[in-house]
Amino acid sequence: MATVLICDDEKDIVDALRIYLSSENYQLLTAYDGQQAIDVVRNNNVDLILLDIMMPVMDGIQTTSKLREITNVPIIFLTAKSQDSDKILGLNIGADDYITKPFNPVEVLARVRSHLRRYTQLGSKVENSTVIRIGGIVLDDDKKSVTVDGDDAELTPVEYGILRLLMQNPGKVYSSDEIYRAVWNETPITSDGVVSVHIRHLREKIEINPSEPRYIKVVWGHGYRMEDNNESNKKA
Repeated sequence: MATVLICDDEKDIVDALRIYLSSENYQLLTAYDGQQAIDVVRNNNVDLILLDIMMPVMDGIQTTSKLREITNVPIIFLTAKSQDSDKILGLNIGADDYITKPFNPVEVLARVRSHLRRYTQLGSKVENSTVIRIGGIVLDDDKKSVTVDGDDAELTPVEYGILRLLMQNPGKVYSSDEIYRAVWNETPITSDGVVSVHIRHLREKIEINPSEPRYIKVVWGHGYRMEDNNESNKKA
């Protein structure tokens, strides 16, 4: 049974989300500010977090930054703001997705299912999986681990999914919609901004100089590809 943490300073919203998610038989935990959310995660096995941005004590941005020091579980922002800049800011500091208030219960359930499914798949052993090496990057899909020049790269499930997709087919160009469809496992509505933020975040973890990427290249007007000019690349 998956455990979902709902964190919002508005009790009515927390109660509504509890009702929506109870139909899925999730174990539900609640918090009403950022510090409470951090305490819950430290003391419980949480699989996904629904997190409001505007909260007292510690807002969602600060909370996510702290949470990413202790967990890589999916974080979905609940935001009353509609501006793209607010959504992008949330993704930049470690969130995986966002839902704009007022939200549709069907959308909430679909997003939670999608992220939990991906997180569960990335956390479980896959038979006959491969170790992929490209340059200094080694992705071990059995262990769900990534190292860069021998150092561990702490990737979120979304970042890992994007990297695995690109490394499995070096040189192939994937559009933002194709990446979103493959990694999020759902049909994209507007994917460019979401994917580009996660690509930027991923580059910061695997590239020596993210502004001049060695591995993940942009093909302007088409998408992204994994550069592979090294004979050392192989699948084992």
